[in-house]
Parts: sequence; structure tokens; C-alpha cells
Amino acid sequence: MDVELIEIRDFIAAYHPFDMLPTEALDTVASNLESRYIRKGRPLIEPGDTVDHVFIVRTGALETRDPANELLARTGEGETVGTITLLRGGPAHNTILAIEDSLLYALPAETFHDLRKRHKQFSYFFQPLGGERLRTGRAVSNQGHGRLDLMAVHLGDMLRRAPVTIAPDATIHAAAARMAEEGVSCLLIPGEEKLIGIITERDLRNRVVAKALPYETPVSAVMTTNPVYLTTDDYLFDAMLLMSRHNIRHLPVLREGALAGVITTTNLVQAQNTSAVYLVGDLYKRDTPEGMRDSLSMVPELILQLVETGASAHTIGHMISTLSDAATVRLMALAEQTLGPPPVPFVWLAAGSQGRHEQTARSDQDNCLVLDDSYNPEKHGEYFRAFTRMVCDGLNICGYVYCPGEVMAMTDQWRQPLKTWKSYFAKWIDQPEPKALMHASVFFDMRPIFGNHGLFHDLRAFVLKKTQGKKIFLAYLASNALSRQPPLGFFRNLVLIRGGEHDNTLDLKHRGIVPIVDLARVYALDAGAEAVNTLDRLEIARDKGSVSKDGAADLRDAWDFISTMRLRHQALHIREGKKANNYVSPELLSNFERTQLKDAFSVVKTMQGALATAYQTGRM
Repeated sequence: MDVELIEIRDFIAAYHPFDMLPTEALDTVASNLESRYIRKGRPLIEPGDTVDHVFIVRTGALETRDPANELLARTGEGETVGTITLLRGGPAHNTILAIEDSLLYALPAETFHDLRKRHKQFSYFFQPLGGERLRTGRAVSNQGHGRLDLMAVHLGDMLRRAPVTIAPDATIHAAAARMAEEGVSCLLIPGEEKLIGIITERDLRNRVVAKALPYETPVSAVMTTNPVYLTTDDYLFDAMLLMSRHNIRHLPVLREGALAGVITTTNLVQAQNTSAVYLVGDLYKRDTPEGMRDSLSMVPELILQLVETGASAHTIGHMISTLSDAATVRLMALAEQTLGPPPVPFVWLAAGSQGRHEQTARSDQDNCLVLDDSYNPEKHGEYFRAFTRMVCDGLNICGYVYCPGEVMAMTDQWRQPLKTWKSYFAKWIDQPEPKALMHASVFFDMRPIFGNHGLFHDLRAFVLKKTQGKKIFLAYLASNALSRQPPLGFFRNLVLIRGGEHDNTLDLKHRGIVPIVDLARVYALDAGAEAVNTLDRLEIARDKGSVSKDGAADLRDAWDFISTMRLRHQALHIREGKKANNYVSPELLSNFERTQLKDAFSVVKTMQGALATAYQTGRM
């Protein structure tokens, strides 16, 4: 190859998507290019023209205008024009003219189509903008991954055989014989309407052999009664947390109230990442917040491992939030050791990102306490003030810093009986002023962590019933969801922060992820859905018709891409000894990543426009 062609090849190799091509393909491109020079003000393509080349701008600039002479786009050095018409087929619809003297490289249609056929990443770039291209790009970038997908799988997908049962009046000899015959290490004991017990090999060893009980002893005398269980819709990581908390090796799984099977520690070890299993188990062994902090210091490295091996942001968020749950539960156990048992029932709720199962390497606290209505401030107030202070202080030591807005259970306002919480929500819904909407964005994302879950279910049922048909409240919530726009300019250029500590960066959280979370919350409340996780909300809202199938899929992919980029950025900062944040410089991103980021922002902008139209927010 002569020097001139090498220079042309090196030029196109510096620009996306040609930078995705191997050297031999770049040599082919360079050999087939034709140079064309266009004077300022002269058209390259006019309506009705047949387009048989893709044009790469070497120097100069072009602009595209529609038949009404409205400006559609501007194109500069290294960018391509003509692809839309070429891919669509038929005559050109728009005018492309030079706004500066321009040197172009013309790539024949035949060579262009051959490149698309042979190289998937190159082909992806020229798909229609928005969700479909983003979806394809995620698939391309994730090729070769998937080893950790089981970490987000439902328990129902892990069950390999029907449950093995035995009657409560059967003898322990019959139970041992049935275990040996079936090759299992436990038996479930069903009652007339529910699961009433479980018996395991460990029970036979510790409760029968060690105590020399006669073989005629009934199973009901040695079984564990009313065992804890999960459902087929729960996640493997939920099972791991529950089994670690209760120090059990067998966990019954129910499907719509009926026995479906058993998850064992062997299942978890085979399916789960060992470092995550270790972290949860280690947390429950720690006796001080400082010790728990040492254990949780491994989280950034765990996040990096998960990102690099292809785990989704949904999986990672669920895992990190579950670790936060484990830390919270352990701190409550330590608080009870110091203060004694609580005087009245309560439930500790996680809100915000932890409530949604979407925490990252850098998360502050958002939590509250719902007390039984028998709570008496004079009799019980001091206990719960001390209890919540110990837990929130411990979380801060562990790295979950105090909430800047003081949305924490140790704040008196957010430690109240059920009836007070109902009055809070009633006021926020009936009088949706700015502060109410701010609180709604946090407390509509609550999830129970520990305590009397019945208190939470009572509150949630009240809230969902209260929001049904409240079109004015939903319209205000929709308007609030549009207050944060993605940083995408008119010509699909990224709009960066100017000045200050984060000069020339993008805020991935508040300008990328939060807008999607806000959209999903509106969709879910409109559909009367109980879910709080963003992807779960999108799925339910899609099924109930609150958002289109394509819209939900596009938002899911946009959320996953932006969230994964944010997780990687935070974990790398912590590994380098820096403080994790949400601000990413586009200069540190590849051309491929910048293109996908623009696509993700484009999806959010489109869906915000649709929400504004649906709720007529412009009239508010």
C-alpha cells in the first residue's frame, strides 16, 4: 500500500465506527475511496437524487435540511452522510450542502454493505438511532459474557425436581429411609393448607441420634416447625441472604402458595459468586460497625469483577443493595443486644436507591421507621431514638453516609407510627406542592428490611388506593419527572457541565439515571403497581398499558447502559484511592461508548416528550 493510502487509512481508523474494523478491512476501505471536493454553498445531495455512496468528511462541514428548509443536522470532520438514504433505498428526501469548502471521501455502496455484513459492530452504528441501536450495541458489547447471569435468576428457574414430602405422623425411621431412597438431604412436611415443617439430615443427627430417640418417634416431634421460605419469583441472592441470616442449609420454595421445591447451600455455591457469598456471611459474624466496614471495603472490587464479567446493572444493584440490607439487619441485632427487645412492633424501611435495589459503590442513607399505632412517645420514645441512632451511626461508619436531607430513621419526622405515615402520604397526594413531590420521589420507593412487614403492607395498600384516579397528583409527579433533562443538545452533542469542581463532565446520576427512575415511578403509580425497582416497574407498566412495549424496552436498555457505566466509573475511582462520584468525562470514553451514551440520552428525551404529551404538563 502506498503512502497516500496509508495516510487515508489512518485517518478513517481514528473515527467511529471505522475504528471498530480490523486492519485488513480498513485497507479495503482506503483502496475503494474516491476523493470529492465540494465548494461552500454547493449541494452534495438534493431531493430526488439516487445515493450510491456513503460520504466521509475529511475537512470542512455539511448541513442537512428538509424540504421546508428546516435544519436537521450538521456534519463535521470524521462523520458520515448519505447513509440514511442508502439504507432506506429510493430517492433522497433532504438536501445536504456544504457550509464550508469540504473534502469528502466517497465509499461505494457495495463496499459499505459488505462491511456491514461482515462486521456486526460496524453494522450496529448505522442502525436507526435510539433504543434499537442501543439494544444491539449492548448485545455486541456483551458478547462472551453471561457467566454471572444466574445471580439475577429467579429461584423458580433453579428448581430441578419436585419437592419430596412426608407426613407429620410418619416415623423418623421412615423419614431417614425416604431420604436415602430419594437421594435428598431434607423432607418437607405439608399441612392441610400450608407448609408446617421441614426435617433435614442435620436434624436427624442432632435431634435423633445424639439424643438416642427411638426410631418410632414421629417426624412432628423433631421437625423444624413453620420454616422460613421464599417464592419462585424471589432471587437467588435473596435465598443466600435469608439462609445466612438463619444459619440454615435448606430453604423451601413456594409457587402461588404451593410447594415447588427446595434450594440448598450447594445450589447457591454452584450458582453464586463466591466473594458475594463470603461478604454476606462475614457481615453476620462481625460485632462492631468498624468490623463490618472492613468487610464491606471489598464491595468496589466486587463491582468491578461483576462489570468486567458481564453482569447487568440490575444484578449488581440487587447484590449491593442486599449487602446494605445485611449490614442494616446486623446493626439492628447489635442494637437489640445493647438496648433489649423493642417495646412495640416496628418495621425498618429502606427508601431511595436501596429501596429500589439499585445501590452503587457510593450511596447515602435513605431509611425510615414505621411503628405500631400502640407506640407511646413518652413510654417508648427514648428506646427508638437510641435504637435508630445506633443503626444510622453504624451505617455511616460502614460507608453509607448520612443523608444530606436527613431522610433517616434517626430523624424524628421519619420515625412515626403507622397512622402518622398515612397522614403524610395523604397530604403529599392531596397537596402536591414541590416539597411533597420531593418526598414522594423518596418514600414511594420504600421496601421493608426488618420487623413487622404487616405494617408496611398496610401502609402500601393505603398509598396505592389513595393514588388511584388522582390525575392531578400524577400530572404534578409527571411534571416533576421532566425537571431533569438528559444532557443532549440539538445536534446530538453532549452538553457538559461548565465551571466548578466537575467542569467538562456529565452527571450520569441526575441527568441520566434519575430521569428514567422518575419516568418508571409515574408509569407504575398510574398502573397501580406495587413494584419499586425501576426495571420491574417498567415491565409491569408495559403489561398494564401505561407505557408501550418498545418504550419500556428502550428505557430498560438505556437505564442498564448508563447504570453500568456509572458503576464502572465509581469502582475504578475507589480502586485508585479516589472518592467515588457520578461525574464522567467524555474524553475518557471510547467512541463506541460515547455513541451509545448519546443513544441512551436520546431514548430518555423521547420518552419524556411522550410523558409530557400524555399528562399535558405544559399547561401546569
